Amino acid sequence: MERVIETILYQSRWLLVPLYFGLAVLLLLLSATFVRELWYLALQFETLTQTDVILAILALIDLALVGSLVVMMVISGYENFVSRFDLAEGADRLSWLGKLDAGSLKLKVASSIVAISSIHLLKSFMNIEKVPNDKLLWLVILHMTFVVSTLLMAVVEKMAPSKGQP
Repeated sequence: MERVIETILYQSRWLLVPLYFGLAVLLLLLSATFVRELWYLALQFETLTQTDVILAILALIDLALVGSLVVMMVISGYENFVSRFDLAEGADRLSWLGKLDAGSLKLKVASSIVAISSIHLLKSFMNIEKVPNDKLLWLVILHMTFVVSTLLMAVVEKMAPSKGQP
């Protein structure tokens, strides 16, 4: 009976696959959004101010960061929790494939959130005359919460025993 339960629990990891496919679909939608925003920027370029162009570029960078985060989550999550990738010899293999454990992945996600938050905060400062002071204060507090949380996660990860050690 124990063997059957363990087998069922172990095989249940395959239930994660639809989630990773869903994230891949979201990546496709994110890419379409990026192309749409880039197209809009190109069409409106003549009429935009320098600040508007910088804000549009920051929005595109934000989308690229989120896309990179999704790729990292899909590939590392599948590799860590479902199955190893069987890539052909000489195939285009990502340098970090198989090197990100769950702790490293959490740290990368948190770092990406800090970077995305930084971009949003910078966008708010670029439009400072349109952003109420109380909202700006909350944006800074939220950003600093992300920064401190990420730093604490990094410290905890660093203090954790290395792989192969008890």
